[in-house]
Amino acid sequence: MKTLTFLTLSILFCFITINLSAHALWIETANTGKIGQQQTVKVYYGEYAANERENISKWYSDVKEFTLWLVGPDQQRTQLKLTADSNSFTSSFTPDKNGSYNLEVSHEAKELGGTTKYHFLASTNVNVGKSGTATVNNNVLNLKIDNNTPKVNQTVKLTAFLNKEAAKAKTVSIFSPAGWAKETKTDTNGTIQFMPIWPGTYVIEIAEFQKVKGEHHGKVYEAIWQGATYSFEVK
Repeated sequence: MKTLTFLTLSILFCFITINLSAHALWIETANTGKIGQQQTVKVYYGEYAANERENISKWYSDVKEFTLWLVGPDQQRTQLKLTADSNSFTSSFTPDKNGSYNLEVSHEAKELGGTTKYHFLASTNVNVGKSGTATVNNNVLNLKIDNNTPKVNQTVKLTAFLNKEAAKAKTVSIFSPAGWAKETKTDTNGTIQFMPIWPGTYVIEIAEFQKVKGEHHGKVYEAIWQGATYSFEVK
């Protein structure tokens, strides 16, 4: 009986872990902006490919307490104010100079998933005016797009970074606005390529799992899961 109970709990834990790791944070905003014009930003949690945006009350652990950072062309970091909606958080900023603006989220959930610590990361870029100085993405795991103006039926190239080094041979998931999803792996330079056939917002996700022991909010963990998304518009 004890063996059966243990097996049942093990299966249940695996199910919870799989479903948790399938969820992600992502940012939605227009990827182009204008000086003096307010830019609206939204942050969601759920599964983009399934058009599932979880109600904030159902967000895992304390993920809803994340911080949204704006990094301007001058590399200055600004914490943006957030307003809660039913299934998202809304923020805004007004560009005051031309260049690339980076939006970043990096949040380690307070609760462990069994003995695993979960780290949610998200980022996107807003380009204002002509190409200027690129901002640095401070997230430990992140993706960067090669072309700031991706278009339908044109190849899109992205590079993944882990601890500021190219993330080689990592599984990357591509989610389209039409619900289409594809998995691929980064090459030796940490890059992936694909051709979008629908306009709209795409969300790219990369995950890293490491067997590392430590302590988090007074609890011992034996592994770390990091999941990072990068979102962008295709026209």
